[in-house]
Amino acid sequence: MVADPQHEESQSGHLPDPESGGPQPWLVVLHGATASGKTSLAVRLAERFSGQIVSCDSVAVYRELEIGTAKPSSEERARIPHHMLDVVSPDQPYTAGDYAREARSSLAAIVAGNSLPIVAGGTGLYLRALLDGLFPGPRRFESLRVRLRQLEKERGGSYLARILQRIDPISAARIHPNDVPKLIRAIEVTLAMRQPMSTAWQVGRDPLRGFRILRLGLNPPRTELYARINQRAAAMFSNGLVEETEQLLARYGANCRPLASLGYKQAAQLLRGDLSLAGAIAGTQQGHRHYAKRQTTWFRREPDVYWLNGFGDDAAIVEEAVLQVEKQLCCRHKVDDGSDHCPPAE
Repeated sequence: MVADPQHEESQSGHLPDPESGGPQPWLVVLHGATASGKTSLAVRLAERFSGQIVSCDSVAVYRELEIGTAKPSSEERARIPHHMLDVVSPDQPYTAGDYAREARSSLAAIVAGNSLPIVAGGTGLYLRALLDGLFPGPRRFESLRVRLRQLEKERGGSYLARILQRIDPISAARIHPNDVPKLIRAIEVTLAMRQPMSTAWQVGRDPLRGFRILRLGLNPPRTELYARINQRAAAMFSNGLVEETEQLLARYGANCRPLASLGYKQAAQLLRGDLSLAGAIAGTQQGHRHYAKRQTTWFRREPDVYWLNGFGDDAAIVEEAVLQVEKQLCCRHKVDDGSDHCPPAE
């Protein structure tokens, strides 16, 4: 998806200068499907390498959404500084462009403090915006949006998906058929630019510069991942997701966009009487499993990823990740002769 052009200005701040001639700092990027253990591994790496964590999650950016977002615990946040959590009110719009701008400022601050930045999260679009930049898309065309919304109401969301499939099959494959806002924007961009959005987005981007990037991906067995997803979703309801959703609905209303995210959507349906508790839990579990599948497909397309075939809280996976970072990261400690020691990169 593409944010509005007014959100897409380059905001690199005081990021490392790639032309300075000095060694570029390392950036560790850790991604994987929901419930794969990204937070746990990120915390362990941050402790081992004096790092700070930058969250990359499109729902965790919102304040007051706690239980349904599986944010790092207060204990984890006390152990390691975290960035890009609780940065905006749920009733405020927030785009991938906004995230890229603010996350890049966080990276600059972390490097300035001589710490290792570790980006951890599962929102592929936000990660792409941060690392690759977004192209300056066309302005919104409200008349077209009104017409597309009307078509969606008359013929269903699948009708918009079929339109996009005809004009931009690559984008259609990346966007869920029920994600009406993204379908509308993709159709709008394709028609306005007279070329598929999947082609146009590659032009005019502002990629992140000044870092050497190590990408680590978590790839646990699917059956075990799905079991964890089911357990986590059920625990959200046991831990008060319905009550949290009720409070948020009272404060921000039913049209608050973050409340359409997985878990909150089903909890709201339960509160309206549209679902039973068992149905809400099952719907959340299924939604998260489908989301995990889409995340895996997205991240498999990312280049130069070192895949870790397990969960981020497995001791063997932690040690493998540590080894990969040590192979690449120049140690900050001085050796006996006073010079900096840097293991050779492989």
